[in-house]
Amino acid sequence: MSPVRPRHLVALLVAAVLAGCAGTQSGGGDTVAVVATTTEVGDFVRAVGGDAVTVHQILQPNSDPHDYEPRPADAEAAAGAAVVVESGDGLDEWMRELVDQAGGDPAVLTIAPDHTPQRVPTGAGDHDDGAGHEHAGAGLDPHWWHDPRNARAAVAAIRDTLAEADPAARATFAANARRYLAKLRALDAGIARCMAQVPAGERTLVTSHDAFTHFARRYDITVVGALFPAQSAQAQPSAGEVARLATQVRREHVRAVFPESSINPKLARVLARETGARADLTLYGDSLGPRGSSGDTYLKMERANADAMVRGFTGGGAGCAIAGL
Repeated sequence: MSPVRPRHLVALLVAAVLAGCAGTQSGGGDTVAVVATTTEVGDFVRAVGGDAVTVHQILQPNSDPHDYEPRPADAEAAAGAAVVVESGDGLDEWMRELVDQAGGDPAVLTIAPDHTPQRVPTGAGDHDDGAGHEHAGAGLDPHWWHDPRNARAAVAAIRDTLAEADPAARATFAANARRYLAKLRALDAGIARCMAQVPAGERTLVTSHDAFTHFARRYDITVVGALFPAQSAQAQPSAGEVARLATQVRREHVRAVFPESSINPKLARVLARETGARADLTLYGDSLGPRGSSGDTYLKMERANADAMVRGFTGGGAGCAIAGL
């Protein structure tokens, strides 16, 4: 018997769900039912929607969005959603098929590329909501949220989409978004101040996979390389690729190799042993951390990443503390 491919599994799950229930677009009471794909998008929706939304978040903490396989609960939620919020740039393209197969009529907001510029010519701490545009293409890093300006653009788009779905709660969404946007500006300015402690030549980043292009560009960090030289960590690097990266690490005098929370750290630790770098500072790349961790919200995740990087870049000589989040 041939295996069931994920796209076929979507159809099977949706068929089972639709046979057993007639979906509703109410999230319970008077709330708006929202399906969010990634942990970051889910966090933004909860921040903006507050008590006026009910959020079904598909991906869970420390999960790899590239490895998602549909669950019955996801198909049921998609069938009854009023709003679906996707991350975009190919990271969660599986959601579009799930929505199509579910047969509901949600408003679908795809955050990237339409609402997330990879380059915005404004300074850290400015008051622009980042309403630029970026067109997807080969080689783009889909982890757009690691630039807080992109997060601001996402929040603004979510605010407007929720207001269209529930005009009576427009003022609530606007007030929640305004407060959260202020925190995002504080985060952006705070990370910039932290990175300014580190000489530019010492901001050298080696991670598990290519998830920090946006962060590096925003804060003038040099990406030396990644153990998995692709946006997904599904493909294993060859021995030759690891050896070449080790040579780069030594040549660039990289002090730390940063494993990521959703990826096995074994290879990062091997590279660190071979090069004399440290590998005890973990970053949140693909997803938020579990409840109670240092990265269980977007704001905490980015602050934790900045703190880990500064500690790694400086050999423990400095860290990153950001108040007001």
